[in-house]
Amino acid sequence: MSGMRSRAKTVLLGASLLAVAAACGGGSSGPADTVPAGAFVVKAVPTLRFDATEYGPVPAGEITFGYVNEDSVRHTLIIAKDDQKVPNFKLVINKKGDVDSGPVTLDAGTYTLICDVPGHNNMKASLVVE
Repeated sequence: MSGMRSRAKTVLLGASLLAVAAACGGGSSGPADTVPAGAFVVKAVPTLRFDATEYGPVPAGEITFGYVNEDSVRHTLIIAKDDQKVPNFKLVINKKGDVDSGPVTLDAGTYTLICDVPGHNNMKASLVVE
């Protein structure tokens, strides 16, 4: 009976260590697990497209984007205005179910959301910021 308890404790300890390691994330900077509350959500969907061709209006200032992959391939999300990429912003989702998120500060205007993965040229949408 004490052998079973010892094995059960070992299994429990191993499971606990795995849970802690998973929660810590091992210091990687991979995609987030969930979209933050209040984030503006854009989805990559099958057939190499976003879930909408137009988004907004959203208020100017800091906007937290959530990017969700409902497709089976890698996608990125960058933002451009007047053919100039908004600096320091790029979200990456590698496989179906991935989520990435991040903040960006945008002034009022019309922007273009783009997936810059080669071959995904048709993944463009407009974003109106007021």
